[in-house]
Amino acid sequence: MIRTISIGSYILIQGLFERLSPNGNMVVRVGGRTYEGKPISR
Repeated sequence: MIRTISIGSYILIQGLFERLSPNGNMVVRVGGRTYEGKPISR
């Protein structure tokens, strides 16, 4: 499932959902890289 996260104030990343972190952040995968950030609500 594709999800969008926010990294910083202006950077948004869309990728495949990997997992939720214990601190409430979401991890998504784009190609071979993973990114962690705050989830964006629909």
